[in-house]
Amino acid sequence: MEIRKVQITGGSSYVVTLPKDWVESHRIKKNEPLGMIVQGDGTLLVTKNIHEKPIQKTKRIDATAINDPTYLFRLLIGTYITGFTTIEVFSKSRLPPSVGMIVRDFTQMTIGPEVVEETDNLIVLKDLLNPMEMPFNNTIKRMYTIVRNMYLDVMNATESGNQKLAEEIISRDSDVDRLHWLISRQTNIVLKNPEMARRMEVSPTMVMNLLIISRIIERIGDHAVRWAENVRRISGRDLDPSLLKQLKSASTMALSIFEKSIGSYFKSDIRESHTNIEQIAKLEELCEKMNALAMGQEAEVAIALRYIAESVRRSGEYAGDISETVINYLVEEKI
Repeated sequence: MEIRKVQITGGSSYVVTLPKDWVESHRIKKNEPLGMIVQGDGTLLVTKNIHEKPIQKTKRIDATAINDPTYLFRLLIGTYITGFTTIEVFSKSRLPPSVGMIVRDFTQMTIGPEVVEETDNLIVLKDLLNPMEMPFNNTIKRMYTIVRNMYLDVMNATESGNQKLAEEIISRDSDVDRLHWLISRQTNIVLKNPEMARRMEVSPTMVMNLLIISRIIERIGDHAVRWAENVRRISGRDLDPSLLKQLKSASTMALSIFEKSIGSYFKSDIRESHTNIEQIAKLEELCEKMNALAMGQEAEVAIALRYIAESVRRSGEYAGDISETVINYLVEEKI
């Protein structure tokens, strides 16, 4: 850290000189205007970016020696989340059709990137979404709604043995993933661009907590998928009505914990978060009773039901983690 003394000029203006290395590295010239932003913690940000435009960054990916489609897809996702606005996938020779397929899968699995140029050995993707058009809270609400409906429907699929509904539930997981990746991307952009954070009215602490909540919701969605996958294994089997009743009680409690956790975040209710966490022990008891009842079923059904009970339990525990995150955030920001 460089320490510089405040000077007074003209009798009323306070002046601090800028570090020479910083001025030269940013090619700042005499009389060039600079932006100054007062941060939430009282610090002062000095920036050359006075037009408040998102920072444009380009990433080039050489696909010449990439033979694993999954590896290329993960590179694209990582580049997207990191915050690059333009991605160029190129090869020293003609790009194989598999690369084009992966790129198109990537554009369908993410929000914003579109192919804007394509030749035999180059594909250029550009992010067409302004980060400010998707407020964090709106994305969290949408994720919550999708996952909540997944749980309501997977219970119906369990009772009815509807395999088509189970398959449809599994397909919704991609919508949850793409929203989580969007929040991860916006988090990186906001943390690197304080002015963007100011315009979106979010603090770095809030953004990091929203990222944690998003990740937890995504994991709860994963457990809804696991439940649906096990529904396919027991479809057509006669299940003990008392077991189904126990499962419904446990899933209803897990969903209640999830609903109240999200509600406590939007209401900034620290007491509700605390009360909500206390319900997890009761959920665990219900899941243990369900496991005991499952032991009376044939082996394949018993295994599937125990996996379902585990997913219900883990979903409730993850929802409790949301309440803990809310408490940690509110203790710092509100109390």
